[in-house]
Amino acid sequence: MGGERNYARFYCLLKQLPGADKETLVEQYTNGRTTSLREMTVKEYNAMCMSLEDHTGRRVQVRKRRSLCLKLMQQSGVDTTDWQRINDFCRHPRIAGKAFARLNVADLDLLQTKLRSIMRKGGLKPNPSRDEHSNATSFVYIPMGNMAES
Repeated sequence: MGGERNYARFYCLLKQLPGADKETLVEQYTNGRTTSLREMTVKEYNAMCMSLEDHTGRRVQVRKRRSLCLKLMQQSGVDTTDWQRINDFCRHPRIAGKAFARLNVADLDLLQTKLRSIMRKGGLKPNPSRDEHSNATSFVYIPMGNMAES
């Protein structure tokens, strides 16, 4: 129950539902047990938010934007078969500053803009690994003196 939680997800959804009442919604999803968000279980809270997201179409919006961003990442040169690489890319401060799964609709819109900009500039440039540098063959010229003297 209780504990320190951020209820921004719920209040953002509530704003999108004119005429909706916090106490009524909480009471509905706790089967009349409480009207307080703090007294909801995590399971009840998540079920309520998921239902509200479905009702407002928010989950569909997020899903569509994630799909588009993954497509743009792939076209830009990010290996989208590897979630670690996707998250590492998104966590970069100049990209999104947080993991892909943590991006909301506004973050995904900004990411989409940045990815399109990256593509206009030619995509991501692969960084040569250290191994490629160490495996390079180098030649050194060593003068042997005048060969005619021997």
